[in-house]
Amino acid sequence: MRVTFPRLPDYESGYSVVERDDGVVYRLHGSRAGTALPHDIVHLVVERELGVTDGIWGGSAAGMVFTSMRHVRGRRPPHVTERSAELKRTYRDRILRSEMLGDLVEAIAALDAPSADEIRRLTGTKLSVLRMPEPPRPEVLAAAARALQVEAARWARLRPGEELRYDWVLPVPHRVPRLRDLGGQRDPRRHATRSRRPGPRR
Repeated sequence: MRVTFPRLPDYESGYSVVERDDGVVYRLHGSRAGTALPHDIVHLVVERELGVTDGIWGGSAAGMVFTSMRHVRGRRPPHVTERSAELKRTYRDRILRSEMLGDLVEAIAALDAPSADEIRRLTGTKLSVLRMPEPPRPEVLAAAARALQVEAARWARLRPGEELRYDWVLPVPHRVPRLRDLGGQRDPRRHATRSRRPGPRR
């Protein structure tokens, strides 16, 4: 799956273009454009760095369709609504976990050289409502925070008309996963590129 985030003029309605591996393309509406890293990139980077394959972006790649997504082109598979609903039921707790992990890593990235103890304290606060047998280690969270800082700097340097593009590759074929299938997958392979595109049409 490829996800493209165009840098639009400030205060315009932001969006990303989600191109799934089955050829279906959606436009995912986001927050207002600006120099701050879009929230959807935050989650993509955090899930990528922590090896979360069953969160927001893993679910999207597998066929989950959110209300903020509008179909652009490509033939959608049969029973797309039912498939998406089943995925949302399956991924519900995992999406909550991904949201909280994104919030945690974003908070760590805002600190100046946080210590392991500071990261542990933040982890205890941010993940207190989750039933995680063992949260990510401080060094793993710190590495994810550094990756987030890199992407934030890349985004801040973009001019309107440029974009960031990410590839998200699932290690298993697209299908509705069973609960016992989740959790043992390998980290998604990934890379991101920066390219120039024509400015937005008015």
